[in-house]
Amino acid sequence: MNQELVEICLRVRDLEATLDFYTNLFDFEVASRREFPENKFDLIYLNSPGSSVQIELTYNYDAEPYTIGDGFSHLGVTVDDLEKMHEICKDSDYKTSELKGLSGGTPSYFFVTDPDGYRIEVKRKK
Repeated sequence: MNQELVEICLRVRDLEATLDFYTNLFDFEVASRREFPENKFDLIYLNSPGSSVQIELTYNYDAEPYTIGDGFSHLGVTVDDLEKMHEICKDSDYKTSELKGLSGGTPSYFFVTDPDGYRIEVKRKK
């Protein structure tokens, strides 16, 4: 059986801040937006250039703060210029780790946290 990962859903509290994070800090594009005011939620689908996997942002109008489970760790993206992206993230208002390398090796990744507390691992494209 052939399978393909097509989307990852994140529940968000501040839709505009989250859209700003993914579309301005990163190069995600809004692929579609579906509003369901009668059910009090919106779905926004984001595309990342070069990937077929979408991020589905689910915005529930009256939701209490979400608890990110301890089994969830992070999403991962790759970039051509890790050091430049690291500087962009550090200059933003988002929590950004230092550059890191596995087992003390050459730095190859860092983490940045989105407005809802989801961590994004930014890795050097191989």
